Amino acid sequence: MLKLHLSPATLAAFGAAFLFGSSTPFAKQLVGNVSPLLLAGLLYLGSGIGLALARLIKNRGWRSSGLLKNEWIWLGGTIGFGGMLAPTLLMTGLIQMTAATASLLLNLETVLTAVLAWIFFKEHTDRRIMFGMLLIVIGGAVLAWPSQITKQNWLGSLAIIGACFCWAIDNNLTRKISSADSLFIAGSKGLIAGIVNIILGLTMGLTFPDWSKISYALLVGFLGYGVSLVLFILALRGLGTARTGAYFSTAPFIGAAIAIVFFNAPTSTVFWISAILMGIGVCIHLTEAHEHTHTHEPLFHNHRHIHDEHHQHLHDFPWDGKEPHAHPHQHEPITHSHHHYPDIHHRHKHK
Repeated sequence: MLKLHLSPATLAAFGAAFLFGSSTPFAKQLVGNVSPLLLAGLLYLGSGIGLALARLIKNRGWRSSGLLKNEWIWLGGTIGFGGMLAPTLLMTGLIQMTAATASLLLNLETVLTAVLAWIFFKEHTDRRIMFGMLLIVIGGAVLAWPSQITKQNWLGSLAIIGACFCWAIDNNLTRKISSADSLFIAGSKGLIAGIVNIILGLTMGLTFPDWSKISYALLVGFLGYGVSLVLFILALRGLGTARTGAYFSTAPFIGAAIAIVFFNAPTSTVFWISAILMGIGVCIHLTEAHEHTHTHEPLFHNHRHIHDEHHQHLHDFPWDGKEPHAHPHQHEPITHSHHHYPDIHHRHKHK
């Protein structure tokens, strides 16, 4: 009998998808009143400001990000690819093609994320997980498929594909720093991406909407882009890139469902076909059981942890015994067997 594996990381991935998917129908209420570029900037800015304030309140002041010296370059890469290049390419593509066709092409992000994770970042997968991801992606494609395809400008298509590729790189680079402070990572990306997009909009002569629309966009951005990204990073920490990306791909379906419930959008046969395909794909992932004898190589990193089987180390500083806690720590080699995902402690090779 198949058993569901609902780990905290899995719930975080679904939470990220729910918040991001929910943001789409709510942000759509501003489309037509606010230019796409400025809207993207305000959404990201709301994410950055909200998370920065949340982090200051949570930590009662400023604290270290938890990033190690060699990890700052990965943060710069995530901001550059995911926060600056990708949104710019997306808006460039949207100018030259319909939103429906763009939505269809955006499904490539999940595929490219998984391909990069498997080929270049050596994340383990198997045929079962690949099949489940394929069903989820097909479900998203069915949902986004426009009722009538028209010939699009090929430069617009290339721009959208380029945005997907940039976000795929962003997802894989974020995984490399997912053990650090998720509020700091997501907040930094939101602030910089928001400022850059708004500056681009202003240089193009775009004008800001009134304050009621600005505050609405900032709130939607905080929840749908900020809190969602924090949960996405937590999921990366526990599931790896490909599996997190697969769960996150359910966001378009969640957005469509919310539009039906709250904004009286019509249902269709396409919606239910998408629901069935995604549901089967998700069930395949949730019933994954990956267990074998594996060896943990020496590893030095920094994240919140308790002294479990994977964290048997001494402290070179006074410790009050409270857990979980965070500090740079060294993992010594250990060989054992248990159910696991390609999380921050299980990035080993497979025979």
